[in-house]
Amino acid sequence: MKRNILWGLLATLAGLGQALAAEPVLNLYSARHYQADEALYENFTRSTGIRINRIEGKAQELIERIRNEGSNSPADVFITVDAASLAVADAWGIFAPVRSPLLEARIPAHLRSANWYAFSTRARLIIYNKRLLKAGDVPTYESLADPKLKGLVCSTSGGHIYNLTLIASMVVHDGEARTEEWARGVVANLARSPRGGDTDQIKSVATGECGVAVSNSYYLARLMASEKVEERNLVKRLGVVWPNQADRGTHINVSGGGMVKTSKHPEAAVKFLEYLASDEAQRYFANGNNEWPAVPSVQVDNEELEALGSFKADSVSLVSVANQLPKAQKLLDRAGYR
Repeated sequence: MKRNILWGLLATLAGLGQALAAEPVLNLYSARHYQADEALYENFTRSTGIRINRIEGKAQELIERIRNEGSNSPADVFITVDAASLAVADAWGIFAPVRSPLLEARIPAHLRSANWYAFSTRARLIIYNKRLLKAGDVPTYESLADPKLKGLVCSTSGGHIYNLTLIASMVVHDGEARTEEWARGVVANLARSPRGGDTDQIKSVATGECGVAVSNSYYLARLMASEKVEERNLVKRLGVVWPNQADRGTHINVSGGGMVKTSKHPEAAVKFLEYLASDEAQRYFANGNNEWPAVPSVQVDNEELEALGSFKADSVSLVSVANQLPKAQKLLDRAGYR
């Protein structure tokens, strides 16, 4: 009798082990650090039965980790923010091509490469202090180098990844020589040495430490919806310009990702990437982190984004922008924009 019970217990444990081994799983390496993404992952698991194991870190750290792990890497999908980080991962051979008619149909061509896809977009806005400047003073990115703005410009470091991608886009549109001249003009106009992140620039403009700065749109939207009255009051002092509306449009950056070339679960990886392009996931990006959907047909209901208004976005290929990143970094160094 005892032997039968023992054998029954062993059989049950063996069955559980097989079930766990057979459980669909996706190993996600993520450089997105937004709490709203939790619901995104939970809904994917609920709808597909595929459990997500998530490793978070900075983009460069995760890229190095995948490279060091080599063929033994458990990573199935790598997602990150900024086209520059996607381009670095691609250059290091992290991604494998994904052939998905669904992704190719839903993600516009200028927001994807052969190996990665954008899933949300954010705009690079010009923020100005309404007491010190008018919208007409800063209609374009190029206008930030105008000598009349001397002592009024605040900035993150020139090599900050958000700035670097913007400046690479300027190289595409204006050429290397003109962009370097622009960078020298911005350096001459700085109110202080470059430092801090985008939220710091917004607050510096609002307090009058400087008159104008550039910021990713979702940082401003976050302050607009802040639970802190003092932060909402800061925003009231600010004017917003969608740059370059009379020509190419406002620079757009992205959050995106792709399948890791050593993925042990490629079917799950493709399902996850396709899920990120679904209407449901696209709305999560918008409502959870104040980003715009990469899929043009998706409509969102976000009070802060609606308050910012509509604009013309630059439709230049982000792959062509990424190709100019080395030139952008070199010209910034020559211009002393550090």
